[in-house]
Amino acid sequence: MGIIEKIKEIEAEMARTQKNKATEYHLGQLKAKIAKLRTQLLEPPKGSSGGGEGFEVTKFGHGRVALIGFPSVGKSTLLTMLTGTHSESASYEFTTLTCIPGIIHYNDTKIQLLDLPGIIEGASEGKGRGRQVIAVAKSSDIVLMVLDASKSEGHRQILTRELEAVGLRLNKRPPQIYFKKKKTGGISFNSTLPLTHVDEKLCYQILHEYKIHNAEILFREDATVDDLIDVIEGNRKYMKCIYVYNKIDVVGIDDVDRLARQPNSVVISCNLKLNLDRLLSRMWDEMGLVRVYTKPQGQQPDFSDPVVLSADRGGCSVEDFCNHIHRSLVKDVKYVLVWGISARHYPQHCGLSHILRDEDVVQIVKKKEKEEGGRGRFKSHSNAPARISDREKKAPLKT
Repeated sequence: MGIIEKIKEIEAEMARTQKNKATEYHLGQLKAKIAKLRTQLLEPPKGSSGGGEGFEVTKFGHGRVALIGFPSVGKSTLLTMLTGTHSESASYEFTTLTCIPGIIHYNDTKIQLLDLPGIIEGASEGKGRGRQVIAVAKSSDIVLMVLDASKSEGHRQILTRELEAVGLRLNKRPPQIYFKKKKTGGISFNSTLPLTHVDEKLCYQILHEYKIHNAEILFREDATVDDLIDVIEGNRKYMKCIYVYNKIDVVGIDDVDRLARQPNSVVISCNLKLNLDRLLSRMWDEMGLVRVYTKPQGQQPDFSDPVVLSADRGGCSVEDFCNHIHRSLVKDVKYVLVWGISARHYPQHCGLSHILRDEDVVQIVKKKEKEEGGRGRFKSHSNAPARISDREKKAPLKT
């Protein structure tokens, strides 16, 4: 029996098992088994020389956005509208067969937009090049899930389920659970608050399913069984996702209003070019890019070419800003002067730990190099030997 058949068999057993207090331990074990099998499904087969055929797209720009959706929902048209890059679009499904990159120039930054082939139900099991599409989505900073406003709401649940099956968690934060494997000492179970979904016995059973018999685990929130399995697996990626409803020109105003009021949702129409500016603005807010402008000493700030930082790519502190310019710059920094939202007054003297905000202006003041033999004009010490006997004798005066 293959891995996919085993997963389907366990899912069928979970579907026919009643959910109550008596069966929660059994259901927890089944969930752990499914998670293990899905991890094995994503691993390359043993003995394979390479990673298989994929989409080779070089990372470019200050951020990366992936377009994911069913076939014929308008992904290629949206890429052409936003970037100007031509992507083949037609009235039949699976027009796009490979990954097509484009560049969005927005707020002095360059954002890479990837048009991926449409995925179908069963993509997490490898149907329709689903694994390659999801692998590229994992390497992105944010996901745009393009949906057809005229179709049923079930498409969104199917796509979310397929992405969660391969370890992508959309619009969720990592669970507050501390987990560490140990060599000896058994399992130490603690929590800082009362737990309603997980107890000590269920936690032990799930850890034994993974053959973990020595570990330390601490719950800092009322987490579920799925959260605990995600922490044990350790390969989950938590990403931001914007649900983009296209083709709003073919539905009524009541449906458009209902879709627009849903969380993390934007309604657009590529055909009539409606609300594309709002989509770009929302994408910019979710990515959290920080533009920092440099100011040389005694000169005006350079507003033409900003240094772009982000919390997901390195951080937004002054130290990260210096490392972005050059790795050796940090040890030469004496202090920095900051103008902008993050400064309390203009200019503010800051250290390396100061967190920068969007459109801040930074001037770096470097340490002065010490002159040989002393500090500044005045020598702090003499070059003469310490002992009198070691001094050189002066030449005798001419007689």
